[in-house]
Amino acid sequence: MTIFNNYARYYDLLYRDKDYNAEAEFIDRLIQAQAPNTSTILELGCGTGNHALLLAEKGYFVRGVDLSDRMLACAQERSDRAEPELAARLQFSQGDLREVRLDLKFDAIVSLFHVISYQTTNKDLLAAFETAKTHLKPGGIFIFDVWYGPAVLSDPPVVRIKRLEDRSIQVTRIAEPIMYPNENLVDVNYQVFIKDKDSGAIDELTETHRMRYLFRTELELLLSQLQMYIIEDGEWLTHHQPGLNTWGVYFIVGN
Repeated sequence: MTIFNNYARYYDLLYRDKDYNAEAEFIDRLIQAQAPNTSTILELGCGTGNHALLLAEKGYFVRGVDLSDRMLACAQERSDRAEPELAARLQFSQGDLREVRLDLKFDAIVSLFHVISYQTTNKDLLAAFETAKTHLKPGGIFIFDVWYGPAVLSDPPVVRIKRLEDRSIQVTRIAEPIMYPNENLVDVNYQVFIKDKDSGAIDELTETHRMRYLFRTELELLLSQLQMYIIEDGEWLTHHQPGLNTWGVYFIVGN
């Protein structure tokens, strides 16, 4: 997922309307309901560290792993600006979630913002799940969210344009999807235009994010190969039963 290096600088601006506080609260409730003794969390695909910081504020010790060194630099800057007591509960390192081995065990593992949907082959999915299995303490839980297959097929993605700005730059992002229904894949082709407000100069980034939409039955089959099982699933942020209009679904997995 080195594609994220191309716009790590603009990532937080692009997703500033994302309610990280609500998501951290939701994850905390899930953890407290299923594994209330949790004190340590591994976040696979931590990005710029927004979730990690908020979970650390709730008292967890969080180890974040991400493939992008530029994303991690943003996460580390966020930690460095935090109070020392809070920063002491955060640690970030570079690694591919399909391969990373930390020689540590955690009470809970989270992989958020559809990171698992970026694992587009069965081999990649199994490797990511094996990483979680390897780092999870007995009785621990693994929480992740995905693009949910029934909803993607019943309400296919469409072209979207997003415009936003801060004091220095204006950003326009165009997302054009192409679906591959026989492979359960969507290519989201991005054009990102970044205008410097002072100079008027415009930079353009182009990239493709390949996403896999997933179904509960295939996840059950893949997880069973590692002696893991689904404890709970539901609509992201609501707990509602997943359905044909539920694009984002979370899964809680036990070992």
